Amino acid sequence: QVQLVESGGGLVRPGGSLRLSCAASGRIFSGYAMGWLRQAPGKEREFVAAISWSGTSTYYADSVKGRFTISRDNAKNTVYLLMNSLKPEDTAVYYCAAKLGWARVELSVEYDYWGQGTQVTVSS
Repeated sequence: QVQLVESGGGLVRPGGSLRLSCAASGRIFSGYAMGWLRQAPGKEREFVAAISWSGTSTYYADSVKGRFTISRDNAKNTVYLLMNSLKPEDTAVYYCAAKLGWARVELSVEYDYWGQGTQVTVSS
């Protein structure tokens, strides 16, 4: 059974920071690119960031570029999303997901496995 479990969400004030973690079980981590996607109430799920299996390639949505950093520790089967300078529009449920290969990482339909999501709320 493949599982992705996110943690680290919460309530933060505008301008603040949070670090999300995603722990993967099983063989999924080997060879898989990992992504973070988010879904706000009433909106479609959107791509946030992705990182290749080796960690040498990363890709960000324009809306988070320069503020968010994705990283991974393959020894711990864990991927992270460091979010700085948070804005109210970053409020959403954040999902960790995994896919084989690096092509089309910005498309949610390309991902094979998903976590349950963690809520991030940015509000004063």
